[in-house]
Amino acid sequence: MPHAIDATFMEAARGSARGLTGTAQDYDSLLDLVGTARIVLLGEASHGTHEFYHERAMITQRLIGEKGFTAVAVEADWPDADQIDRCVRGRDQGDWHEAAFTRFPTWMWLNTEVQRFTRWLTKHNQTLTPDERVEFRGLDVYSLRSSIREVLGYLEDTDTTMAREARQRYACMTPWHNDPALYGHFTERRGMATCESEVLEQLQQLLSQRLASMGQDGEALFNATQNARVIHAAEQYYRAMYRGSTTSWNLRDRHMFETLQVVRSRLGRNAKAIVWAHNSHIGDARATQMGDSGQLTLGQLSREAWGEDVVLIGMGTDHGTVAAASDWDGPMQIKKVRPALRHSWERACVEAGHSQALYDWHDDNRQALRSALSTRLLERAIGVIYRPQTERQSHYFEATLSDQFDAYLWFAQTRAITPLATEHSTSHEQDTFPFGI
Repeated sequence: MPHAIDATFMEAARGSARGLTGTAQDYDSLLDLVGTARIVLLGEASHGTHEFYHERAMITQRLIGEKGFTAVAVEADWPDADQIDRCVRGRDQGDWHEAAFTRFPTWMWLNTEVQRFTRWLTKHNQTLTPDERVEFRGLDVYSLRSSIREVLGYLEDTDTTMAREARQRYACMTPWHNDPALYGHFTERRGMATCESEVLEQLQQLLSQRLASMGQDGEALFNATQNARVIHAAEQYYRAMYRGSTTSWNLRDRHMFETLQVVRSRLGRNAKAIVWAHNSHIGDARATQMGDSGQLTLGQLSREAWGEDVVLIGMGTDHGTVAAASDWDGPMQIKKVRPALRHSWERACVEAGHSQALYDWHDDNRQALRSALSTRLLERAIGVIYRPQTERQSHYFEATLSDQFDAYLWFAQTRAITPLATEHSTSHEQDTFPFGI
């Protein structure tokens, strides 16, 4: 059961919160907190809120410009993020949004907030040599069809014999391109043979090719190999869906973590990465109800692997509007966000009285705030689906904020992002609990 909000938190929050004014200087103390850390994970309480995207971009620009960060890795599919990477690093000309993010939910990355950031990143990269330019990468697992297309396209251009072999291996997955969840159903519930060995064999072949190149593999082979990793993870993921939400969730977050490892490894010893993902992924699961049920998160795995080299920053809001759908593959709507429930961290921040604030509890003079945050309250999570009629059941879990994050950004009132497009292709590649996060 979540605890009630007490006067201790109110006193500590009012005395320790740093008010935000809308300028880049708001985050001077946050950069001090980052210090020499090499991985910064920036969260969000929804996938459709302007303030979360805007503030992440502002923080990211400072981390790149002042701390030398070399990669931005986001909760998006690898092939779509590669379209952005091609543009921002000058590998291709043109606009990335003409070809990327065609499946539901398009607005999550196809919006003016992301467009504005990528334009800044393009200009920044133009001041650097090609080897120094900041990368933009995708961490997620849902691009089965487009990743197969990318692997086959690479092999058709480089080795037609290997392309023919890959086409034969991936033929096992072809009937399920439009609804990969059905593949999981038939293999897990109907006893149909899996495609695991075929997709693993293809991945191993590309990994062997990279190894033989002694690291001089170039962008094209690296991209094809990573897409083969996605296919392998997706094959496992859609089968895991039928073993329970915890199994599939953990597989997805492990894939995100392993992809982040790959990105950092490729960049070498100077690698410094910024992650954009939902609070439910970048927070430490061990401090939440999710962890109680056995779920892992990217934030937890990062802390376990890299320790103090990792900084986790969450974000939250009380009310306003959000871009979200009512059902998977449904139309995007601008929905009203209900005021936060009692016994939640969001309600606690409202009662503390700050309209916009940074809560940072790692300074020696902020130990009272850390102590006040070391209790269990509810925390809201809105994904690409928002169902206010079942708000408590659909969008809240319990969390201890002081252990889940290293800092927390608060915006009492927020507004929806502005999408660049409203059309999307139908997709059955559903995200995991809770509701598309």
